[in-house]
Amino acid sequence: MYDTMLAETVTITGADGDEIEAYLARPMGPGPYGAVVVIHHMPGYDEGTKEITRRFAHHGYLAIMPNLYSREAPGASYDDAAAAARANGGVPDVRLVGDVAGAAAYLRAIPSSNGKVGVIGYCSGGRQTFLAACQLTLDAAVDCYGAFVVGTPPAGMPSTFQPLIGMADQLSAPLLGLFGAEDQSPSPEQTAELERELTRLGKTFEFHTYEDAGHAFFAVDRPSYRPQAAVDGWKQIFTWFDRYLSA
Repeated sequence: MYDTMLAETVTITGADGDEIEAYLARPMGPGPYGAVVVIHHMPGYDEGTKEITRRFAHHGYLAIMPNLYSREAPGASYDDAAAAARANGGVPDVRLVGDVAGAAAYLRAIPSSNGKVGVIGYCSGGRQTFLAACQLTLDAAVDCYGAFVVGTPPAGMPSTFQPLIGMADQLSAPLLGLFGAEDQSPSPEQTAELERELTRLGKTFEFHTYEDAGHAFFAVDRPSYRPQAAVDGWKQIFTWFDRYLSA
């Protein structure tokens, strides 16, 4: 564990050369360290996801969370920015990929980086993690209950939420999936479909589905929080990243 760390807001170059806000946390040591891009959930660039970013630094990773809503509402509170992004149809997939690429490049340029970068996301960020791992060259990926990798979104969802299973053959990184047995977005049937497709394609992956857990079981500030599932989930995350991002 690394008790001494630096956490700060930085500016990175995202999609189309845009300068966007990001939250960086890193151990205060020489390294070398693996690195993680944290993709925030639909509610946005909030306190809970910043805490997750710091948790990775505490465990010896360089971690950065790009503010995917920087362009929609610069300087706004995270909930207002999220509302503005949803009103615009959500974050376009191509822009998401560019922002994650910029975040990964920023991490690799830090002198204490070992050059390896993983990505993790929750809810909509889980879907975007799968997208990024199919479109970019990354070293590891963790999808935490990402909806609509499989399945068509219901009416009223942002227009950018389209299924991604058709690009599974492009998956570049070992994928860890963490899901709830009582979730419907994604449902156990949908995660099983994705598992079959990844198996058919010969991809490296590992899925864990937790009983008595639904969507957002990692969220400590919601009724959906399930301590037992979350504790084991964190264990799986660090085991996965230690395996694929270590020096």
